[in-house]
Amino acid sequence: MTGSAVLSNVADGVATITFARPEAMNAIDLDTKIELLAALSDAAEDTSVRCVVLAGTGRAFSVGQDLKEHIAGLRTLSPAQMWVTVPEHYNPIALALHTMDKPVVAAVNGVAAGAGASLAFLADIRILASSAGFNLAFAGIGLSCDTGCSWTLPRLVGPTRAIDLLFRPRTITADEALGLGIATEVVPDDEFAARVAAVAAALASGPTLAYASMRRAVGYAATHSFEESLAFEADLMALTGGSTDHRRAVEAFLAKRRPTFEGS
Repeated sequence: MTGSAVLSNVADGVATITFARPEAMNAIDLDTKIELLAALSDAAEDTSVRCVVLAGTGRAFSVGQDLKEHIAGLRTLSPAQMWVTVPEHYNPIALALHTMDKPVVAAVNGVAAGAGASLAFLADIRILASSAGFNLAFAGIGLSCDTGCSWTLPRLVGPTRAIDLLFRPRTITADEALGLGIATEVVPDDEFAARVAAVAAALASGPTLAYASMRRAVGYAATHSFEESLAFEADLMALTGGSTDHRRAVEAFLAKRRPTFEGS
């Protein structure tokens, strides 16, 4: 699906979902929330999609909530009407990204702030252009954090550093983000698009079921005991061990051939 605020394109197993409000630095208004969730849902259900790329246009990945729309709501809506957007929009978007049974790449081309940063943190791989950066801007406008940031950020940088970044928001450069473990890799601006495409293509041609199982295992282990995590790992090994991809890859290994994966 393609809307006015979010563009979606599927090619060669890669679904590229792009924020398309460059004039507003891809601020997230109601249309963006609705279209983004629809695009993510479509990508999750499309069996031809084996990797999802979340990207921005113009100078920003996304600066988070559209504050022009937000202030209009503060002036005209009740608190109950105003804040229903978190459980009705942001939370389902976060869950869609977190539970996606295929790899997710955040292509952070520019600034990612507030909920924009939170969305990038939900990806498995975050590729940053060298001019890009993050800003946990919530405290600057007197708000708590949302879109899964309280869950993802401490797991990326540790609770002490997470609190510091949230309490004292500032621009985190791409190189600093790499050092903190927020960025997976940083590439020069003029190589950014090609690198994102190469990483997405490699993931799209990989063992999709194995990637999904690893994603689930890591998420499960974050909130369960070691013993429970071992049992969950065993279940997922049995699942992937019965897959066509596993059998074909072992046969290719024994034949000294490069394996090819179908994603199942």
